[in-house]
Amino acid sequence: LYRHFPTREALIEAAYRNELAKLCDSAPELLRTKPADEALRAWLDGFVDYMATKHGMGDALKAVIASGVNPFEQSRAKLGEAMTVLLTAAVEAGAIRADMDPWDVILSGSGVCMVFSQVGDREQAGRMLDLLMDGLRYGAGNH
Repeated sequence: LYRHFPTREALIEAAYRNELAKLCDSAPELLRTKPADEALRAWLDGFVDYMATKHGMGDALKAVIASGVNPFEQSRAKLGEAMTVLLTAAVEAGAIRADMDPWDVILSGSGVCMVFSQVGDREQAGRMLDLLMDGLRYGAGNH
């Protein structure tokens, strides 16, 4: 591995960026294989898993940052783009309400992730995502 990554920090950064890319790149495939609201829900499941991985890599990512590299510099844009694609498709399908900001949904999902990281109950995280989806569906087609 070190032939491809000159330092441990470079390897950790690459692993983190790979997890981010996997999550964000999954949005179009989910939309090809599922109804738009189900694709959004599946992506949110992946988001919880991604955040759990990120949390598990916390100390290692701090070392990357201390080395002068910001592994998160592309995260916000990539996550926002993926969520925008998912929300647009779900709104166009009439499956969710049209007045949602992508970052409101991402931050709501982040709240679920915070609870999951503290409690460790993946089933509870799933129920909380279902509740989030119910809120997104409420009033769909009325705007």
